[in-house]
Amino acid sequence: MNLRRVELTAGMHRIDAQVALTPQERQTGLMHRKEMPAHEGMLFVFEQPSQQCFWMKNTLLPLTAAFVADDGTIVNLEDMKPQTLDSHCSAKPVRYVLEMNQGWFAKKGIKAGAKLSGTPFARQ
Repeated sequence: MNLRRVELTAGMHRIDAQVALTPQERQTGLMHRKEMPAHEGMLFVFEQPSQQCFWMKNTLLPLTAAFVADDGTIVNLEDMKPQTLDSHCSAKPVRYVLEMNQGWFAKKGIKAGAKLSGTPFARQ
C-alpha cells in the first residue's frame, strides 16, 4: 500500500509516519513487513475516539503502540510481541494510535503524558 505520510514530532525527535485512514489500511497496518526505518512509524486514525485495541497477527516486527488523545497527549504505551493475538488497548478512548519500532519511545525517554505535535493534533 502506498499510504499518505505526515511528519510528527515528539519533543526534538522527528517521526515520518505513514497514515492508515481507511478500515482496509488500518486492518493491514504493518502486517508482513520485515523492517521499518528507525524514525518511521504508522499513525492509525479513527473516525471518533473510542477504546482502541490492537493485536499483532501477521505482524513480524516488535512494536510499541502509543495511544494518543486528540490534542497529541500520549495516554498509554504498550509493547507488542510479533505474531501474537494478545490485545493491547488504550487506557481511555482515543482516535489516534502511533506504532513505532519497539523501544523507540523508551530510548527517547518519551512516556505517557508526553505530547506529540503535527498536523493531526493541530487545534481545529
